[in-house]
Amino acid sequence: MRTQAWILLMSAGWLWAGDEAFNGRWDIQPSGQRRAWWLEITGAGTPALKGKFVGAPGGQMDDIPELSIRKGELRFAFQRQWRVGEERKRVRGVWTARLKGDKLVGRFSLPGQRPVEWIGWRAPVIDEKDDGSWQEGQPIELFNGRDLSGWTPLGRPGEVRWMVKDGILVNDAPAPNLATEAKFWNFNLHVEYRVGPRSNSGIGLRGRYEVQILEDYGRPISGHSNGSIYSRILPSVNASKPAGEWQSFDIRLIGRMVTVVLNGVKIIDNREIEGLTAVAIDPHEAEPGPILLQGDHGVVEFRKITLTPLVRKNR
Repeated sequence: MRTQAWILLMSAGWLWAGDEAFNGRWDIQPSGQRRAWWLEITGAGTPALKGKFVGAPGGQMDDIPELSIRKGELRFAFQRQWRVGEERKRVRGVWTARLKGDKLVGRFSLPGQRPVEWIGWRAPVIDEKDDGSWQEGQPIELFNGRDLSGWTPLGRPGEVRWMVKDGILVNDAPAPNLATEAKFWNFNLHVEYRVGPRSNSGIGLRGRYEVQILEDYGRPISGHSNGSIYSRILPSVNASKPAGEWQSFDIRLIGRMVTVVLNGVKIIDNREIEGLTAVAIDPHEAEPGPILLQGDHGVVEFRKITLTPLVRKNR
């Protein structure tokens, strides 16, 4: 019996050997897709394998319900509503991947659809902190109150569906997301906006991390609340105003550390953003990126968008 147990133990160890290299956070670029994905694997090489994923329908960060590693192949799946041809159907989407050097190289498959190839890179360590060593540069007015100068729609060619009326930037929902032509790293961002009943939008920091805009006055807080880092960091309180009133964000981003002030109330205080959200247009977390305005979920108005770069103080 002892011999049998030893053989089983050794066999299990052989099966898990090397699997631990899958562990960690991965930033993923799917071929031909406008959005990046994010994956976290823990417990590979042990019986406690777990994973989280951003990229399945719904947009939130999900615990992975079906996950395995066998013979060097990672496999996970979600049963969701997917667009298949001209219809939306509840089917099973499957991701598979293998390690190739320092990359995760994989494929995503839906029944009856051409597979999507993808590549993942280990998420970078960004060690900049909001530690008092930063000072403000010159403020930049990202919205000039007249037109869309400095902004690019991210939809189909020729599709805009954003306009300026009486000094206010407004979308004709559903509209493509808007991105600044300029890219930024560390900054303070001041935004004044207004939403109607049941409306929903968002602000993409570096084009990767969404600060949620939601008409949720008086509702309990959640990972989707107004001012949340979408599906990642909950606000401490609901500081939203009623629908139809002008509201303001003051957002500070240094490295991965974010602070969010909504209508004068600090709702997120120097918290770490651990990875991409579903708004991400690229997986390159260590690089500067644009400011995004989400336009496809509901009508939203902006009257002021001011970004102030943050630079290291002279020492």
